Amino acid sequence: MEIKPNKPILVLIAIAIIIAIILIVQSKVHMASNLGEVTNVSKAGLFPKAPELNAISGYINTDPIKISDLKGKVIMVDFWTYSCINCIRTLPYTTAWDAKYRDSGLVIIGVHTPEFEFEKNYSNVKAAVEKFGVKYPVVLDNQYGTWNAYSNRYWPHHYLIDADGFIRYDHIGEGGYEETEQEIQKLLSEKDEKIEMGGLAASNITSETDFTKIGSPEIYLGYNFARSNLGNLEGFKPDQIVSYKIDNNGQFAPNVIYLEGQWKNNNDNMELISDSGTIILKYKAKNVNIVAAGPATGSFTLNGVVQSPGQDASIQATITFDSQRLYSVVDDSGYFQKTIVLKIKGKGFRIYTFTFG
Repeated sequence: MEIKPNKPILVLIAIAIIIAIILIVQSKVHMASNLGEVTNVSKAGLFPKAPELNAISGYINTDPIKISDLKGKVIMVDFWTYSCINCIRTLPYTTAWDAKYRDSGLVIIGVHTPEFEFEKNYSNVKAAVEKFGVKYPVVLDNQYGTWNAYSNRYWPHHYLIDADGFIRYDHIGEGGYEETEQEIQKLLSEKDEKIEMGGLAASNITSETDFTKIGSPEIYLGYNFARSNLGNLEGFKPDQIVSYKIDNNGQFAPNVIYLEGQWKNNNDNMELISDSGTIILKYKAKNVNIVAAGPATGSFTLNGVVQSPGQDASIQATITFDSQRLYSVVDDSGYFQKTIVLKIKGKGFRIYTFTFG
C-alpha cells in the first residue's frame, strides 16, 4: 500500500530545517567575528563594501591613489576640511595614529571636501596640511564625488575599512578617540595576529574643550549658510550691498550677529565694502574662532576690555588677516556669557563663520 505523504507536515519540516541552517550560519558568523576571522562571504552580508575614491581633483603627500590599490591594508577614510575647528581638533589623533600604525599596515586617507569656495584652492589645502603636520595622503574632493559616494553629511567623519575592503566602523564628529583606536587595533590584528599593538596613542592626548558647557552653536554669515537672521533690522539681503547700523541701545541677543558699516551679502560670507566695519556678538564659550579672509587688520574687546587674545592675536588683541583660513581670536577661561566687539579695517575683508571652544 502506498502511503501518501502529509504535505503540511513536510512543509513544516522544511521550514524548520531552513531556520536551523540560518541559525547555524549566523552563529558561525558571530563566532568568527568575535575571533577576528570573519570570512569574505559572511562580511558581504554584514558590512558594506567601501566605495572607491571618486572625482578627485588633487593629491597631497601621495601619487594618485585608489582604495582598490590598498587591498591587504587597513584604511581610514577621514572626511575633513581645513577651516573646520572640529576637524582641526581631531588632527592630533589622526596624525598620532598614522605615526604609530603606519608600519603595521594602517593607511589614513584624508578626503578634503570643502565647505567654502576658497577651500578648493590646492595651495591653501597644502599649506594647511604642512601647518598641521599631516604626513598621510590627502585627496581633494572638490566636486563632492567621494563625499556623495559615501553618502556622507558630516565633518569630520572617520570610516574604517578592513583588509578586504569592507567598512567595519565609522565615527562622526569629535570624541570617541579611544574607541576608534581600539577598532584600528582590532582590524590590524585581524590582518596579522602577530602584530603587537601596545597602549593607545589617544590616551596620551588631552583636550581642553568641554563641549557640554559651550552655549553657542557655529554661526554662519553667508545668506545661504545662515541658520538665523542678523540682529540688524536690515537683515540678510542676498547679493546686495547694505549699510548696516546698530541701533538697539546696547542690548544684544545671544548668538546673533550685529553688523555696522557697508557689507555685501554673499552666498557663503559677508564682505566688507566700506573701509572699516564692526561685528558684535554675545556668546557663551571659552574660545572664539572665525573663518575669514584678508588682507585686513582687526582689533577686539571682550566685555569692553582688551583681554584674552587667541593664538592669532597679539597681546594688544589685534589680528592680521593675511590668508583664507580659521583664526583663533579669543583664548579665554570660563564658559560664561561674553560680548566681543570686533573692529575691522580693510575693504574686501570676508568673514564666513564663528566657531567656539
